[in-house]
Amino acid sequence: MLEVKDLYVNYGAVEAIKGISFTVKPGEIVTLIGANGAGKTTTLHTISGLTKAKSGSITYNGTDLLKTDPSKIITLGIAHVPEGRHVFPEMTVEENLEMGAYAGKDKGKITEILKSVYEKFPRLKERRRQLAGTLSGGEQQMLAVGRALMGNPSIILMDEPSMGLSPLLVKEVFAIIEEIHKAGITVLLNEQNAKMALSIADRAYVLETGKISISGDAEELLNDERVKKAYLGQ
Repeated sequence: MLEVKDLYVNYGAVEAIKGISFTVKPGEIVTLIGANGAGKTTTLHTISGLTKAKSGSITYNGTDLLKTDPSKIITLGIAHVPEGRHVFPEMTVEENLEMGAYAGKDKGKITEILKSVYEKFPRLKERRRQLAGTLSGGEQQMLAVGRALMGNPSIILMDEPSMGLSPLLVKEVFAIIEEIHKAGITVLLNEQNAKMALSIADRAYVLETGKISISGDAEELLNDERVKKAYLGQ
């Protein structure tokens, strides 16, 4: 489905990503874990076309994403939930959701997807006329996920969805990710909360200063002494 191969990304003279390779298969939850500055966000931005690669390849269902205009990438079935949520604060909840479907042509289909998003997130339906900037952090995260779902994606890239949320809301967000996955959507998850990420993922890659240092089944990494010591506080 998604294959990243020998990817290098620079910010000026600084090498942010140093030759990483990984795959995401249909129906999986794959997580990238690592500390701040490890290159997780840069990796997702490069897949989405927001950051240019120096070299390497990213293919999605046979399409070369590095040669695809960023505005076209969403039409391939790839959605991105950015770090920090980035909702449009002066627009209503419903207007934010409609922005997620801007590439859609079938009005009937968009109405159907909006209905399904409201079924997943009843709180968003209750607040659909409310300005997004007045929502709580957890509600804004739900809105960011709902907006991504409006594009009817096959895969969602999620960047630090639990950042800045209370432990209770973190559990709620991860329950949402599992629900999305059960609905048949593949998930590539960037997350500093390694324990939570590994508990729901199929496979995982550990990023350290732009390189993949450890990879394997998520359950194996949960029990890996190196991961426990560095990321699980054990």
